[in-house]
Amino acid sequence: MKKIPLIFAFLSLIVWSDRIIAQENTEAPADSLQLWKFGGAGSLTFSQVSFTNWAAGGENSYSLNGLMNLHANYKKDRTTWENTLDMGYGIIKQGEKEVRKTDDKLEFMSKFGYKTNSNWYYSGMLNFKTQFGKGYKYNDAAGTKQLTADLFSPAYVILSEGMEYKPHDDFYFFLSPLTGKATIVMDDTLSARGAYGVEANESFRMEMGGFMKMAYTKEVLKNVKLNTKVDVFSNYLDKPQNLDINWEVLISMKINEYLSANVNTILLYDDNINYVDDDGVEHGPRIQFKEIIGVGLSYSF
Repeated sequence: MKKIPLIFAFLSLIVWSDRIIAQENTEAPADSLQLWKFGGAGSLTFSQVSFTNWAAGGENSYSLNGLMNLHANYKKDRTTWENTLDMGYGIIKQGEKEVRKTDDKLEFMSKFGYKTNSNWYYSGMLNFKTQFGKGYKYNDAAGTKQLTADLFSPAYVILSEGMEYKPHDDFYFFLSPLTGKATIVMDDTLSARGAYGVEANESFRMEMGGFMKMAYTKEVLKNVKLNTKVDVFSNYLDKPQNLDINWEVLISMKINEYLSANVNTILLYDDNINYVDDDGVEHGPRIQFKEIIGVGLSYSF
């Protein structure tokens, strides 16, 4: 029953954003759909290693990784409303081991702005992050695994009000001195363990603090595009000096209309996430880093 109010709370945040833009559209012309820009990009990479009577040894393996980015942006006079949905999922099968997850990401961001007389905007932002499915910490030597994540376990909801500096479409800097951050853990096993900073047997943790987000997009070379964004959060009520940082970099290299190569890195530090070793023992928080490199099919629209 504790989970139901959390779901309604999240839905209410989405409705709040929708009502703001709905008020703007009451005076819009009949062809207001032209005020929107829709688009996206996706990629799918696959790799396989196979051995037959190979003297040097090795294990057969295959991996599959997909990325998808969608956006819907509205602009009318001084009003802007930007929406993005980032998704990623990857698996690997190596030898006799079970299929394991290599990537899992689901992130939605909605940002509303009203322009002042310069490149600054009065702005509000809603950011939601979680993953699609279960994740495990494996101990191959012992043949065991420990659940570490699942859908909405964890999930992060950030609601911010502040100012945004946006001199052009390729760059923005958002600064909020008033931000609410909710950490949700709906899985009973993880909740009982007190994972991701929630109290044991609880499903919700609320923090109040300051938030900064910066994003930059640039074609650094011909057919080579750089996308990077960094989030920084400080909890005013508990160790504000220990910043939560999430820095993502995606480099896309277009080979032709349908083939591309991607390099994706994520650097993460959260003071409420403890490191779990192969024996299932928790240690203090540590810097986390993930890298994904792939060559495969891609499509933009």
